Amino acid sequence: MPKNKTLQTVSAQFDEQVVSERLTPNLLSQFSLDKDELRLALVTAQYALRATRQQEPSTINKPTGLLVLVNGMEQAGKGTAVKQLRQWVDPRLLKVEATVGHPPLAYQPIWQAHTKAIPRHGDVMVYFGNWYADLLYNVMQLATSEKKDKRKKNGKAKSTRQLPTGKWQDYLQQQLTELKVFEQDLAANQTKVLKCWFHVDADVLQARLKDEEDDPDYLYQIDWSDTETLAQFNQVATELLRQQGDWVIIDGSDKTQAATNFGHQVLQAMQKALVSSRASANNHSDMANNIDKEDDNEKNNDSKQGFKSVKIPYELIDIDDPDMDKSDYRAQLAKKQAKLAELLRARQGRHVVFAFEGMDAAGKGGAIKRLVAPLDPREYQVYNIGAPMLYELQHPYLWRFWTRLPNEREDRMSRIAIFDRTWYGRVLVERIEQLISEAEWQRAYDEINRFESELTTAGTVVIKYWLAIDKKEQLERFEERQETPHKQFKLTDDDWRNRDKWSDYVQAAADMLAHTDTESAPWCVIATNDKRSARLAVLDHAIEQLKKYL
Repeated sequence: MPKNKTLQTVSAQFDEQVVSERLTPNLLSQFSLDKDELRLALVTAQYALRATRQQEPSTINKPTGLLVLVNGMEQAGKGTAVKQLRQWVDPRLLKVEATVGHPPLAYQPIWQAHTKAIPRHGDVMVYFGNWYADLLYNVMQLATSEKKDKRKKNGKAKSTRQLPTGKWQDYLQQQLTELKVFEQDLAANQTKVLKCWFHVDADVLQARLKDEEDDPDYLYQIDWSDTETLAQFNQVATELLRQQGDWVIIDGSDKTQAATNFGHQVLQAMQKALVSSRASANNHSDMANNIDKEDDNEKNNDSKQGFKSVKIPYELIDIDDPDMDKSDYRAQLAKKQAKLAELLRARQGRHVVFAFEGMDAAGKGGAIKRLVAPLDPREYQVYNIGAPMLYELQHPYLWRFWTRLPNEREDRMSRIAIFDRTWYGRVLVERIEQLISEAEWQRAYDEINRFESELTTAGTVVIKYWLAIDKKEQLERFEERQETPHKQFKLTDDDWRNRDKWSDYVQAAADMLAHTDTESAPWCVIATNDKRSARLAVLDHAIEQLKKYL
């Protein structure tokens, strides 16, 4: 078969007959499709999803992926079902990941350790364990704490970080609330989620535990042969399923039937994802067509979506213009850097995230350079964020930031992340340059607030800076860069072009500050044309924030 034959075949998804027969969700399909029909429908949907990310020939769908979370009772047919699915579809295009439950990780949300496994748009991924394995591991540790204490006295318990205090029900509810919004944000960013819970009764489980087949590490690291532990797990599972109504429960009593049922569920999830991708693409196309028809003076009119821009605050307009003495600056700088290093090293491993935003040439790079000067390079990572790469565009918007956060499951010893430009690009440059729809950037305020809130709730310190200068000062700095050989690389054509949209950026910054200045992650606005004053102000604020955690 010619190399492009497969893609040509996939393009047939846009033929109306094929769409209606194989790709339109049919809630009764699990009762009507035989094995061969199911296999054909699965492969067709799989390739249609993959085609949503095709560049040539272009498709009418917006790139969309499917993440299948597999959890539930041990020995309930999970492995058999996924093995069967992989035989029925193109195995090269079905990604499979697996984890077992781990103790809670310090200073990070429970989902953070798993973000690298989130599939690209266009892919289907089956993820055994995932963040629910960690959650169930943690809840079971809480729920069986009395038994754990008895084992500890006998010297049989593993040492783990102390779990959250309080009843396990409270901890479970808190985590499920956070996971619900995390998964909703995944879905809103074109990664649809299917959650399958496999279950068998106690008698079936005990019979299968005595079989001669080797079993993989148990997802939740519990003793399934212990009746008391099993009863506790079922109680926890019942509460989880009661609070989250989006789980598909699969009866694993007959593994063959369970595998077939699982295949139907995956098929319907892929079909729904395709319908969603077409609707999203149409909305985006409508937005683009509307923009083309608008007058240039009305391109940034937000009233259609009900969004009202805020009045620009005085601090973004009236920029301080001091001239600090160099010797005084150096004396203060050394003192403040020493204090900052002392506080960072006394934070007892707590994760710290610095986020720098501001106008072009406002001094973000210089401030970061002074911030890290007293630190060992192994203590921190600096991320210079530019336009996303293609593979980053094929994931949820925040994915490229999730995967750069300090992570306890990585060997990297640094637990300080410094972002030179951040996730706020969605409500700044992407908004102004109309790279996304109005609905996407307006939705991003809440998505960003939730993201930062989950970090701070877990114990991460989030420190955000907006550096402001006036337009005249920016021009002087641009000209200086242009005339200085070792600074010329800092100046780009985009920098000059952005000056023509100065007022748009100031307005977008004002809206951003108004919508994302939260109690858990407040903004520090430093508005000065003096580089030295700005650098000292950054250090002063960081010192004050870190003092709160000692």
